[in-house]
Amino acid sequence: MSSKIIDGKQRALDILNGIKETITQEGIKPHLSIIQVGDRSDSNTYIKMKINKCKKVGIATTFLKLDEKTVNQEKLIEIIEAQNNNKAINGIIIQLPLPKDFDEKIITNKVSKLKDVDGFTSDNLMELYKRNGIPAFKPCTPLGIVDLLQLNFPGKELEGKTCVVIGRSDIVGNPISRLLINDHNCSVIQLHSRTPKEVLKATIRLADVLVVAIGKSKFFTADYFEDLYKPLVVIDVGTNYVGNKLSGDVDFENVVDIPLISKITPVPGGVGPMTVAKLLENTILAYRLQHKARISHKRKIELVKPVPSDIEISKKHKPIHISDIALNAGILESELDLHGSTKAKVKYNKIMERLNENKIQKNGKYVLVAGVTPTSLGEGKSTTTIGLVSSLYAHLDKPCFATVRQPSLGPTFGVKGGAAGGGYSIAIPMEDFNGALTGDIHAVAMGTNLLAAAIDARWFHESTQTDKQLYKRFTPVKKGVRTFTPTMLKRLEKLGINKTNPDDLTDEESSKFVRLDIDPESITWKRVVDCNDRFLREITIGQAKTEKGFVRKSGFDIAVASELMAILALSDDLKDLRNRVGKMIIGNSKSGEPITCEDIGCAGAVSAIMIDAINPNLMQTLEGAPVLVHAGPFANISIGANSVIADRLALKLTGYDNEGEEGYVVTEAGFDFTMGGERFLNIKCRSSGLSPDCVVLVATIRALKSHGGAPEPKAGLALPKAYTEENVEFVEKGCCNLVKHIENIRQYNIPVVVAINKFVTDTENEFNVIKKIALEAGAEDCIVSNHWEEGGAGAVDLAKGVIAACNAERKDEFKPLYELESTTIAEKIETIATKMYGAAKVEFSEEAQKKLELYTKQGFDNLPICIAKTQYSLSHDPKLKGSPTGFTLPIRDIKASVGAGYLYALAGDIQTIPGLPTLCGFHNVEVENGEIQGLF
Repeated sequence: MSSKIIDGKQRALDILNGIKETITQEGIKPHLSIIQVGDRSDSNTYIKMKINKCKKVGIATTFLKLDEKTVNQEKLIEIIEAQNNNKAINGIIIQLPLPKDFDEKIITNKVSKLKDVDGFTSDNLMELYKRNGIPAFKPCTPLGIVDLLQLNFPGKELEGKTCVVIGRSDIVGNPISRLLINDHNCSVIQLHSRTPKEVLKATIRLADVLVVAIGKSKFFTADYFEDLYKPLVVIDVGTNYVGNKLSGDVDFENVVDIPLISKITPVPGGVGPMTVAKLLENTILAYRLQHKARISHKRKIELVKPVPSDIEISKKHKPIHISDIALNAGILESELDLHGSTKAKVKYNKIMERLNENKIQKNGKYVLVAGVTPTSLGEGKSTTTIGLVSSLYAHLDKPCFATVRQPSLGPTFGVKGGAAGGGYSIAIPMEDFNGALTGDIHAVAMGTNLLAAAIDARWFHESTQTDKQLYKRFTPVKKGVRTFTPTMLKRLEKLGINKTNPDDLTDEESSKFVRLDIDPESITWKRVVDCNDRFLREITIGQAKTEKGFVRKSGFDIAVASELMAILALSDDLKDLRNRVGKMIIGNSKSGEPITCEDIGCAGAVSAIMIDAINPNLMQTLEGAPVLVHAGPFANISIGANSVIADRLALKLTGYDNEGEEGYVVTEAGFDFTMGGERFLNIKCRSSGLSPDCVVLVATIRALKSHGGAPEPKAGLALPKAYTEENVEFVEKGCCNLVKHIENIRQYNIPVVVAINKFVTDTENEFNVIKKIALEAGAEDCIVSNHWEEGGAGAVDLAKGVIAACNAERKDEFKPLYELESTTIAEKIETIATKMYGAAKVEFSEEAQKKLELYTKQGFDNLPICIAKTQYSLSHDPKLKGSPTGFTLPIRDIKASVGAGYLYALAGDIQTIPGLPTLCGFHNVEVENGEIQGLF
């Protein structure tokens, strides 16, 4: 009889010994998480056995035993998602059965397909049932059955055999049938416990292999096998307890001696031990799959020379599905709002709530990319940002994110172009990146224009109605009741009126409540459009007869220069955005009191428009690194930085504990360091409480030559000879601009690495001049980077230099340039002008002088400063190249962005909405066969 027994116990032991040897030899650390709800004694036994087997082979386990009285289905799903996102966990099993109040199908499907070591999720089962499907995992018991069968049918001997499967569960019957057909080319007949006995007997007679899994003790008695005419291998999967005794579905004692029963599995000691062994094998597979998944998302790019256009490169490389990018970055499926397969909104609050549970995790390293003063062609800051992240991710295997601004459609269709990077260092698909994306800028424009419409409507209605008429319309009787809206209650609170019933207000209080008494000459709030349009800079509104002569001068700003865009960039969350929106000042009353969006009653509605825009957008680099795209304030007019929300989220997702590996978040500041970088450190860092570990200062031979006396390059025209041939003299003279930026950065006690963005016409002699001067000026390093032509591979040296700078010991802590409380508005502006720009002094116009007095009187003198000026010079004059000194900085006006949390001064002739040039970017754009052509 013993010769007939298929010893599953011994075979399982052999497998476990092999697993132990693999773990020891490869030094891997697989980790299995077991989740149990309730306290079933049989489940307790199985779990104890699994944990013991794991311990013996070297697989770490986490056992989460949950009380069914305190844990509901929703909470269980949250726990599963947390385990899905725990990078230390490789495999997850849900101990079945679950209590009756839990839906097993829903619960098992919440396990990540890359951690579903039971093979029970719909994703894995559907792949199993396809003819050429590739499930990540196959169910353990069917795998164990096949393994035992191959002991009797080695090699391909199982092929063509007639296999009868009796059972139709998704745990054994259905999957073993598909495995035998798809993987081993068997002829499978599948029956079940309701099949008539005579049919069962007749079918068993035809079988070479019989697999029984119906859960009925000793159901298959000897008479089922009395008509056999050829040898039969019997695999008994049944596990049935009769009293305390375990038995299978086959009456083993009476069947085993039947002559034509050639092999049979006992119960216990047959399939049972194999299920556990295969579970542990799947856990090893899960470990490898997850490491492979990380590698598989590192796209290998095919480099072509000469480098094609950006749009050609983007279209040639199909993006990885954004849900896979998210999963690899530590973002759960439930934390995504997909916008197709290439971009998604990420649910900031939900992710942060989960990540903040880890109290000991440190943030990743924070890297700011800034630049020298650029030419009108741009010097590749965005390209360097994307190239650096691609290198960290795909070539140095560092957890990382790029966090960048969403580009405005104004420059995209104007002259500057988009901001997706360039060459082989781009975010893809770039036509989405440089287009409307998920509509955030449109939301900003809509919110801004709603408030503008509300301001003029309020001015009109107050001018044409009495106080009583206004009050009656603001608090109409509905179903016999008058009420205040939530935003009205906020206005009452501001006025010191502690009443909630409209009928209780006195005439004086109701007049105070309804009449803002807007001074139309003081209105600073403008409408916006996301387009370069010079003819909207100054307009007259209210000219229709229906407006009864209420005419005033106004104008448009570009949407990304609006205060609402700056608020999106600086807010902590939706609640903070709502509070900031309420504080936005639109003008003054005739008595000189500031009037806010809250006073207008529009703050709640504007915030509602922004409810989706508050969440960052997830995209990817050409090489598969994650990119958060969020907010897009203009850099020469506004703060020129992406959102605090995106940075915080990325820093958490790349965080590490004391034993982990640090990750990197690379963000950028618009235009040169004295503009975007200065505002980043003095405004954004004050708002976020964060500070960079390193600044990467991007320089080009082209920009330095322009500062050294070479003719100014013009967009759309051929470069002058000075830029296409070696000219060390121009480079050396122009390095004064580089030195000034290095000195400026060092004032904040932040290490700086100079990145020379390599162009094809650059020479080694020119590089050597820059390196020498940069290091003498105090840069930590100066590194040539060829990421435009070679992608992340061309930025490896730069990435290593950044890692070294971020982890070097710091002598001094970060400090802002100026104090907020102890300096006046004028002193803050003068500090920026003299210390950052090189000015000798500041000259305030008569209008600016009035604003200094007004904002000081209104209590806004403790806000930081944003100076709007040209991006083409350290000064206000684009013709002053290099590092000018001794000039006077003219401030023509100062405006308050109280909601955003700063004042901004206008220097020189800076415009808040650009115009279009003669030859525009839009001239190249076309749609062919449903695809966008001609973008860069």
